[in-house]
Amino acid sequence: MAERVEEVSNKQVILRDYVSGFPKESDFKVRTSKIRLNAAQGSKSVVVKNLYLSCDPYMRNRMRNSVGSNSAPFTPDSPITGYGVARVIDSGHPNVKIGDLVWGITGWEEYSLITEPETLFKIEHTDVPLSYYTGILGKFIPFVSSKLLQVQ
Repeated sequence: MAERVEEVSNKQVILRDYVSGFPKESDFKVRTSKIRLNAAQGSKSVVVKNLYLSCDPYMRNRMRNSVGSNSAPFTPDSPITGYGVARVIDSGHPNVKIGDLVWGITGWEEYSLITEPETLFKIEHTDVPLSYYTGILGKFIPFVSSKLLQVQ
């Protein structure tokens, strides 16, 4: 039986070019692309629907083509990446199930293909608003009680 492949529109926030000074709206654009909602057969990739995205101060440095920064600069004409909370749409990873809630680095887009899901954290505690995982819970929980996905 052939694998069912669903493709949908995917709005993305794109950095037009490196920024000098404070970022402004004209430094970005919204682009609509297509994405397959299926993880490649045989891969450990995960496809997620992004629910919340974080905009953090460190990202400003990533918008510049600066040397000596702690984080690599964003790539112009590509989606911005940052912390996000998402629901798993499809998974090739044995420890990630469809419907799982996760947080970690994702694209500023409606859907993201995560090729290294070992960097994601499963959300075990849903008794707080999920948006909290883009802030203090997301940056603090890994050291307390969240589980980094283990590749076996």
